Amino acid sequence: MPSHDRFLALCAVLLLSGCGAAQPAPVPAASSTPAVHESGPAPATPIPESASAPAGIPGATRTGARPPVVQHGPRDTPWVSLTFDADMTDAMAERLRSGKVSSYANVTLLKMLEQRRIPATFFVTGQWAEEYPKITRRIAGNDLFEIANHSYEHAAFTADCYTLPQLPPATMTEDVAKTFTTLQPYGGRQTRYFRFPGLCHDKPALKALAPLGLTVVDGDVVSGDPFAQGPAPIVRAVLSQVKPGSIIVMHVTEANAQYTDDALPKILAGLQRRGLRPVKLSELLG
Repeated sequence: MPSHDRFLALCAVLLLSGCGAAQPAPVPAASSTPAVHESGPAPATPIPESASAPAGIPGATRTGARPPVVQHGPRDTPWVSLTFDADMTDAMAERLRSGKVSSYANVTLLKMLEQRRIPATFFVTGQWAEEYPKITRRIAGNDLFEIANHSYEHAAFTADCYTLPQLPPATMTEDVAKTFTTLQPYGGRQTRYFRFPGLCHDKPALKALAPLGLTVVDGDVVSGDPFAQGPAPIVRAVLSQVKPGSIIVMHVTEANAQYTDDALPKILAGLQRRGLRPVKLSELLG
């Protein structure tokens, strides 16, 4: 997948710590419709409780096409979407158990979004939800927020995705389906959006996810919050890239992104100065 060179070294450092995202493909020219880089169905919307599904995959639909890949929403609307990845790898879980890390859940950030009534979309790994069930339930119970899928154990879906361990191709579909199943009992506003770990994907990976009836969401604004040494670089990264329709990638994993809550007030102020309003991802793309 194409990437900007200036993020490669940074992301490599990030992923050595157990969490990360590669810079997405270059943003295409301004458009009045969401940018979709693979053929497939329209952008996903939350699945109603009455939706039919193949056995074992809640809300899924059968399709032979590869899922669409979305980089941003319409450029002719003054909306942006704040998305927060909730990563959890086996290595991160081990650091929690050993006491080397106290938390991978930024409750301060969550409280700020709640108090300011800022809509957001959380891309949650299955292992993070299992580690933090109360916080996942808190997110799901707030109408401001919606939940999306970020894989089960944050492993790589391509052979060369920095230092992430690779999922065997035969288990890719199962990994993502397992995450939908893990998240379903939390209720709330759940979607069929999916974000690859590291934003790393190729045609075989997309084909593996075709049976799940999902939409892949990358993002055109990567905040760099996990490897930032303070809030200022995060603010600069977001406000220097953001445009109408942008999908902003940040993290709620406190120990791996400890300055995100400090950066958020200035990011929100900068968006307001530009006349940009945060909305849930489903609203931006819907």
